[in-house]
Amino acid sequence: MFGYIKPAFRELKIKEYELFRGYYCGLCKSMGRSFGALSRFALNYDSVFLGLLLASVHDEVPVLEKESCIANPVKKRLIVKDSGSIDFAADINVLLTYYKLKDNIRDEGGWLPKLAQLVFRKGYKDAASRNRQLDDVIAASISSQVLLEEKQCSSMDEAAEPFAHMMEQLLPAGYGGDDKSVPRILGWIGYNLGKWIYIIDAFDDMEKDIGSGSYNPLLRQYGYGGQDIKAFKESIAEEVRVNLLQALSQTTNSLELLKLRNKGIIDNIMYEGLYGKTERILNCITEEKRSCMRDEESIRGIGY
Repeated sequence: MFGYIKPAFRELKIKEYELFRGYYCGLCKSMGRSFGALSRFALNYDSVFLGLLLASVHDEVPVLEKESCIANPVKKRLIVKDSGSIDFAADINVLLTYYKLKDNIRDEGGWLPKLAQLVFRKGYKDAASRNRQLDDVIAASISSQVLLEEKQCSSMDEAAEPFAHMMEQLLPAGYGGDDKSVPRILGWIGYNLGKWIYIIDAFDDMEKDIGSGSYNPLLRQYGYGGQDIKAFKESIAEEVRVNLLQALSQTTNSLELLKLRNKGIIDNIMYEGLYGKTERILNCITEEKRSCMRDEESIRGIGY
């Protein structure tokens, strides 16, 4: 359930692209310093957005330095340094990754997620020691999610609540300013982004969940009975779209209430990135048609 919140790279201005990459690489470096080089494999766009948004709310002037890295040992790149917002996002990234691995072990078993969890265990303990309340929030969210799955919840809105409420608490926890309205706004942004992520992921994963027999709230809510999955997804796409666009509308309306540095990048992520991804996932009904998403480059695939 990670990696959906990213820019439409081709629509970014060159300076915006370089700055976003600086935040991406800055988060990667922060994770490496705090949790070891292997933790960088868990780096995802959602956490980059978290760090960028918090840095923008705090009006942080980015400190940019050129450094090389494991992925590019020869050519140096601009990297955002000394950002408390990025360091917070690194902690959250590791916490969420650890609990995601626990969830994978519960759902799928196998030695690979168990090995990965062992690799992340020390980093998790370090991040949890700095964020005990948030660690409790994430653990409670996972427990609530498990209960809903066990009872085979047949409402996508109800099923999305634990993740949405978790995000509602994570975003404002990274704010350290004096404006008392900001945590409330960030909380509402987090809630609606969390709801969007959960539902878009459920729609995106239907084929996989059918194959593995995993719980999926959309399959339950709309009564999937083994029919052609393409026709099934087409039949529910419009109703799912309404829910997704409502969540994004609430998010963008709330963002307009904040004074943001880097607003151009954030607007790109929201309007070009998330609205565009919503339509692409809803319209790319089967895996065979997902080639239409090949224009969504990884940050590692542009200029690297």
